Amino acid sequence: MTRLFGSVVLLLAFAGSLLAQGSPAWTEPFPPFRVIGNVYYVGSRGLASYLITTSGGDILISSSLESSVPLVRESVEKLGFHFNDVKVLLISHAHWDHCAGSALVKQLTGANYMVMDADVPEIEAGGQGNFRYGDTPGTFYKPTKVDRVLHDGDEVKLGDTTLVAHLTPGHTKGCTTWTMKAAEAGKTYDVVIVGSPNVNPGYKLVNNPLYPQIASDYERMFRVLKSLPCDVFLGAHGDYYGLEAKFARMQAGGSNPFIDPAGYKNYVAEKEKAFRADLEKQKAAAE
Repeated sequence: MTRLFGSVVLLLAFAGSLLAQGSPAWTEPFPPFRVIGNVYYVGSRGLASYLITTSGGDILISSSLESSVPLVRESVEKLGFHFNDVKVLLISHAHWDHCAGSALVKQLTGANYMVMDADVPEIEAGGQGNFRYGDTPGTFYKPTKVDRVLHDGDEVKLGDTTLVAHLTPGHTKGCTTWTMKAAEAGKTYDVVIVGSPNVNPGYKLVNNPLYPQIASDYERMFRVLKSLPCDVFLGAHGDYYGLEAKFARMQAGGSNPFIDPAGYKNYVAEKEKAFRADLEKQKAAAE
């Protein structure tokens, strides 16, 4: 029995380690580029990070994995900017693949770390307490002090740029979708950076004692996403919005493929349909 218990513990630890590593695309470099206006892509092929340049310094959205930070820094500098000009650090949500590098980014840049209120306890506990991964050590990260606690609708202002934090809960309790305005060729565009509408494997949408309101939070999230005006569709992972295909089209010239309001609407509709299918399936299983 003792040997069996030990084997189970080792298996769980191995599974946690694999989960933390994620997709190989998470650590694969991707060419940094200007998306539109003062919005730049500085992430990997699988994990999106964005640099927002302003007259008062720069904003980084998503520190990604701790091992991602050198890649993000190199991407920033390839674009001709300085990593230590990052004054504000934001995230989409408190999962390790989007925030595990935050402690290192703060150490390197001195940036002010700003996080939505419902995700702050997990950030400052290094991922412990998460309703899905709180018992999976492989998903933990270095606890990081939050400098400003954000609330739904708060503005983050730096220089000549303002971002708005929209609480879009469900994927995490404080999952955040960011919006801003970007100017290009005399026009102003609404940029939406989606936090995450995904229902991950193992998420309990019904009778979840660690997150009783999870289903209603997802419903709230979809209401918010559908209400946001969107011209430029971005997100926490490049595959939300077809990063690779759009980048290839941008390199070929022509109109900016990241201006994609129809793609945004279709994506949100598809994800809501998938959520409702999962919810009905879990409700039926619980009866």
